[in-house]
Amino acid sequence: MYKLERNDIQLGKLATLLLLFSGEAEMELMKSGREYGYKLYKGRVGSMDSAKIFAAVETAAKKEGLTAEHYREEHALYHAILEAYQGICRGQVGLGNVLRTAGLLFTIVRGKRFPGGEADGEWIAVAMYGNLGAPIKGYEHEVLGLGINPI
Repeated sequence: MYKLERNDIQLGKLATLLLLFSGEAEMELMKSGREYGYKLYKGRVGSMDSAKIFAAVETAAKKEGLTAEHYREEHALYHAILEAYQGICRGQVGLGNVLRTAGLLFTIVRGKRFPGGEADGEWIAVAMYGNLGAPIKGYEHEVLGLGINPI
């Protein structure tokens, strides 16, 4: 099991570890993150359409109460998604138009950049992990992306 210690937590690290863990370790990490005041969500999305990936993450954030209906919050989330998406696409931002598809897990984490960082305000992180490649089984490879923005 993995329990985060206070001096070991950072927003992006929490988002990334939550992506990579599953089962009991994932539940323990969620519990630790919530104890330190973070709001967390983990979901999955797969598509050849970039807009569907963005929409899935944005919808999850709204549904789970990770963002409010304020422009600055939606804007910060959008840019965190865009940074994570650019990471998984590795410089060639696009899927279906270049015959690529993605099957992804994603996490959204909202809170301080690190515990005790009150003066720094709220931040939001989006991490994505999964497979990207040609829409043919066996032609894909692992990808990982992370985006972090202040709210």
